[in-house]
Amino acid sequence: MINPDRQGHQYPPAAPYQVSREAIREFAQAVKASHPAHHELEAAQALGHRDLVAPPSFAVIIAQRAEAAVVNDAEAGIDFSRVVHAEERFTHQHPILAGDTLAAQVTLERIRSMGAGAMVTTRVEISAADGEPRATVTSSLLVRTEEDPA
Repeated sequence: MINPDRQGHQYPPAAPYQVSREAIREFAQAVKASHPAHHELEAAQALGHRDLVAPPSFAVIIAQRAEAAVVNDAEAGIDFSRVVHAEERFTHQHPILAGDTLAAQVTLERIRSMGAGAMVTTRVEISAADGEPRATVTSSLLVRTEEDPA
């Protein structure tokens, strides 16, 4: 059973994530992001960046590491085997670049009961080591309650 009292709970920051060129290239290839700035240092630098630029959805890697705290929180009561991913939104303040060390802070933003389950919304704030904000990832999960014995 989802615990509505956990709404608004902020979890400790996730371990820092070091963004590598290899990770950016692999992710870009996986999502078919073909822009040269994701693959070639010279192309990224020609656009004014110090290193490779991650595709916008790369932030999900860092966000999911932070969101694990919510899913593993026994007090929240989320049974991950009953989760259906509903929505993911990205708001970027600055590009994520190779060489960045990123911190992520997750908040269980909203719990809304609906029919045979609950919609759980998390917000992850991603920032660079110097505190400069990079992205906000908002994710909604539908958590089904126990199935009807039919």
